Amino acid sequence: MIVNNMSFYDSPTQILAQKSRYNRIWIGILFLTCCVFIGICFGTIHIPIKHTIGILTQSLTFFNLGNDWTNSHEIILLKIRLPRVILACIVGAALASSGAAFQGLFRNPLADPYLIGVAGGAGLGAAITILSKITLIVNLEFFLPIAAFSGAIITVTTAYFISLKSGKVSLISLILAGVAISASTSAITAFLMIRSNPDLRPLVSWLLGGFQSAEWPQVLILLVYLIPSWILMMAYSRTLNTLQLDEKMAKQLGVNIEKTKVIIITTATLTTAAAVAFSGIIGFVGLIAPHCVRLIWNNDYRSLIPTSALLGASFMILADLVSRTIIAPSELPVGIITALFGTPFFLYLLRKHNA
Repeated sequence: MIVNNMSFYDSPTQILAQKSRYNRIWIGILFLTCCVFIGICFGTIHIPIKHTIGILTQSLTFFNLGNDWTNSHEIILLKIRLPRVILACIVGAALASSGAAFQGLFRNPLADPYLIGVAGGAGLGAAITILSKITLIVNLEFFLPIAAFSGAIITVTTAYFISLKSGKVSLISLILAGVAISASTSAITAFLMIRSNPDLRPLVSWLLGGFQSAEWPQVLILLVYLIPSWILMMAYSRTLNTLQLDEKMAKQLGVNIEKTKVIIITTATLTTAAAVAFSGIIGFVGLIAPHCVRLIWNNDYRSLIPTSALLGASFMILADLVSRTIIAPSELPVGIITALFGTPFFLYLLRKHNA
């Protein structure tokens, strides 16, 4: 009995494509590692690179390279700068991977994580918390992420059920419902800001995004959302490739369309809402990162999702570094930096791709 070996092994073309995907991911990891190190080394307070390496090595490996640095430098690096860089990294990865998943689901490269109302709901939840007297009862830093996360989930859930008909979700209706509800929540947020007497700077700063209050517990909470979400997104990456044909053909190939919609929408929304809850509303990362990866490489979601996450994380770290150093000792909201740097870079890539 003769057995065709090609039924057991991938073809040479498939093997080369798989190696190419892994190479892109390794390039992204290397670039992200460099960005993390740059983000840790530089800031408003100068810490020599030698001291940075010594502090990190001693903290991670307990190998003493000689304590020739001050205690204040160690505190700044481990308790302020490092958690801030890691939180920016995770938020950037969350927004970029969610953006890639939404772009695949809606078959639209201009889709972003805020498409179906996450930003509007989170903003309203934050506005109610900051402008109300509830902060006299509970700690603002503790309750604000909960309120923002709840507002985002309620908004998206409302849009989802509005678009649900006969057990099926219409993606067009979902987008329209999300846009309408987002406009309503933004209007309510603006009304609350106009009618309020307190200082609006904390709310405006949150709405424009930032990592000033980054702490290690926030990093751990975000990882709880991001790791399972990433596993699900990667598990459905091949399905997202199939969906790029059309729903009818994907169904003929055995894809459960409605189940896929629910899983991708839920996963991407929870990831985005968790990121927004701790960072505020930072635009453009979820749009530019996957689209740049698509323009540079290809549209295969098996590599598009992880490389988008790596690029989004790197971009967010560098944007946060600029935001805290460009007008030091003051800070600019990170959302301003991502828009100022992201827009021309995105237009350049788009123009180069169409040339």
